[in-house]
Amino acid sequence: MKITHYMALPDLVSLANASSGFLAVIMVSIGNLILASQFMLLAVIFDSIDGWVARRTNRVDEHGFGKNMDSLSDVISFGVAPGMLLFTACQSFSIPYINILVALLIVISGILRLSRFNVLADSSDVPGGDKFVGLPIPTTALILGSFYLSGMFRMDFALIIMAVIAVFMISTIEYPKFKSMILMASGGVLIVGTILPQNILSSISYLPAKLLFLFTIIYVLIMPLMELYGKLLRSGPHVR
Repeated sequence: MKITHYMALPDLVSLANASSGFLAVIMVSIGNLILASQFMLLAVIFDSIDGWVARRTNRVDEHGFGKNMDSLSDVISFGVAPGMLLFTACQSFSIPYINILVALLIVISGILRLSRFNVLADSSDVPGGDKFVGLPIPTTALILGSFYLSGMFRMDFALIIMAVIAVFMISTIEYPKFKSMILMASGGVLIVGTILPQNILSSISYLPAKLLFLFTIIYVLIMPLMELYGKLLRSGPHVR
């Protein structure tokens, strides 16, 4: 029954993810939205390496402890923290309470998405493959965090984008898993560049945040557009 019986090194990384998410919420509560965005992006880094640490240490998680730790941490960092940030950043929007509704939608969709992920992971009838069913939940932090830090933040765009993100998370659209070390390293460099203090990056004002936002938006939209294009081709006129 001791907690140490279940814990392993990857779980410490998951706790770092959860801690970053909680610190983001704390920063939102005191009005420091820049630092909140940076903590959310830091959580993405921890979330992306816990699986790598598990593989490198040959962890055998027979009880599913690590999987549950990861999901619970993700709810904090990529559900509650982005929801709180969006709610606070869009408090002065012209439509009352819309910021609350979209923020709540992010949290609910995140919980549903993670619950489905765990069910599919436990099902022997569903192959693992190289794709996610539904948009991965860390996208909420990548999109909202980079958008806020880019210097281009607008409340109307943020509310629309995050509502779409929430819907895509619980959709059946399949998104590819990135396993290329070069691609993952490039993404990591962009995230680190985005969370560095802006005075360090004064010569390239907000460029990493803008690039991170752009690349994440492309990732979000490319799969639905490809799926729509495929459906249009299948439903088009057949030439005999």
